[in-house]
Amino acid sequence: MLLKYRSDYQKIAMGILSLDPVFKDWDRLQHALAWYQTSDDRTLYLWKDRRDDFAGILGTEQQGRYVVVRLLTLMPDKQTTRNAQNMLDDLAATVPQQRVMGTLANAKIIAEWEYQHGQDHDGRSTADSSQ
Repeated sequence: MLLKYRSDYQKIAMGILSLDPVFKDWDRLQHALAWYQTSDDRTLYLWKDRRDDFAGILGTEQQGRYVVVRLLTLMPDKQTTRNAQNMLDDLAATVPQQRVMGTLANAKIIAEWEYQHGQDHDGRSTADSSQ
């Protein structure tokens, strides 16, 4: 389940983000949290697994018909492809009118997720082999 970031989730969000080597620096971590809060087009979600435990964080930016996944981090004991795909499933359900895209950093997991849902990277059905 995705929950939009709010200030009472700050310690949880900072804890999960700090697991990513990119955010080991305190200033960079604070900057990232502020960046998501300074635009209505950017959203930071905390993800709860099926046991209702906070297990990951997902940062997105809306760009027209697309929602770009800028950040996808899971707790070390939750780092599985299935959990990452569950996060993306929840995101797709949250923004059903937009196509989920990724950055170069997470392109592989997005491509695997699309493949599991019958789409290739061009948005065509994988069942359509005529193109």
